[in-house]
Amino acid sequence: MSERILFADDDANFLEVMSFLLEEEGYPVRKAANGLEALECLQTDRFPLMITDLRMPGLDGQTLLAKARGLDPELLVIVITAFGDVPHAVAAMKAGAFDFLPKPCDREQFRLTVNRAMEHARLRRQVKALSQSGGSHGKTLIHVSDAMANLLARADRIAHSDAIVLIEGESGTGKELLARRIHEASPRAGGPFVAINCGALPHDLLESELFGHVKGAFTGAVQNRLGQFRQAEAGTLFLDEIAELPLDLQATLLRVLQERVLQPVGGDAPLPVDVRVLAASNHSLEEEVREGRFRQDLYYRLNVVPLRIPPLRERSEDIICLARHFLAVHSGGREWRIPREVASQLQAQPWPGNVRELENLCQRAALLSEEPVLNEEFISLPGPRAGDARITVAGVELPADGISLFELERAILLKALAMNQSNQSATARFLRIPRHILLHRMEKFGIGGRDQAP
Repeated sequence: MSERILFADDDANFLEVMSFLLEEEGYPVRKAANGLEALECLQTDRFPLMITDLRMPGLDGQTLLAKARGLDPELLVIVITAFGDVPHAVAAMKAGAFDFLPKPCDREQFRLTVNRAMEHARLRRQVKALSQSGGSHGKTLIHVSDAMANLLARADRIAHSDAIVLIEGESGTGKELLARRIHEASPRAGGPFVAINCGALPHDLLESELFGHVKGAFTGAVQNRLGQFRQAEAGTLFLDEIAELPLDLQATLLRVLQERVLQPVGGDAPLPVDVRVLAASNHSLEEEVREGRFRQDLYYRLNVVPLRIPPLRERSEDIICLARHFLAVHSGGREWRIPREVASQLQAQPWPGNVRELENLCQRAALLSEEPVLNEEFISLPGPRAGDARITVAGVELPADGISLFELERAILLKALAMNQSNQSATARFLRIPRHILLHRMEKFGIGGRDQAP
């Protein structure tokens, strides 16, 4: 499809002047002197956008709109109408028009509306192409921003090597998706992709999970077990939440990465490993090294190729195309309309949960909305906003009749978990306590809930 715009108006002077404006903006224009001529153009060619007057002899703009949408459901239409025909313009909007403009048109408003429509058409084409290339379930890094384009270009360049990659990014930004993309573009794509969350398992199980064990190595080890390293043989092992790896296991991992051999728990013979390692963290490993929680030598070993996924708030231009994609995915492929004011609100949100939070919102809208229109009622986001992420502890007024310390501590713990999307590792860091202390407190106060991986 070309970027050419179809412009239909029976007022020849108006058509020439406004077409000249469009050509100055860089858009080629196909001019039609009436509705019938415009319909003939639509039958022989495709356009991303049609601009049409509502009142034309022979075939009026309202009828043209209906026929045009029948020929090409993806065609965007801007209707132009005199002030007295505003009710007809509203009817055209309900029939699927993208926007309407009063006649005579304010030139700046005309230019902005056309640019917005063409950008909308471009984003929709890109989302469709990305969805067809494997993102039918939202498992692709959809983007239009330069920041993500540069990141993915870098990831693609290093995919063909066996270099260790360290992916950093906030919870919900898509670190595992990026790891899978690197694996699928690598010579190891025919091998397994194995992912393990280092923060989701207790210490006594994690070593066996990573490196395997032999029969009788410990109580309950009734048979030999391959660890994740051996399961990923000839493929890729993705170590998520690498910062949560205990220090003693960090030393073991370092030896495996350096020597390319491992020793299962209880085993006495080292085994060779042929695995590419990708690691990820939802916070800075460099800071963890400074705080003494992460080995510096392991950090240098992992940080061969660092990749940082920017949070959604730093790439607001991706929000609308992501929203359209998720809405389509969760509604069986339906095409959704996002009104201008709703789009502005989406782009103004801080999105502490990043892409995962946006997808949840879109899934909720797809389930609850009767029409494929994202309305304001669906963007009242629950949970803390960026400026609200604090708990007041100094200067608290205590009630004169006393307070239950048990209930106060439990309430603080629940609040901290909610602020960190129930991620136990992030909550422990937020409260400045070790993770095992957090788990102990949760058990003490009867707080359940499994850890959510970033």
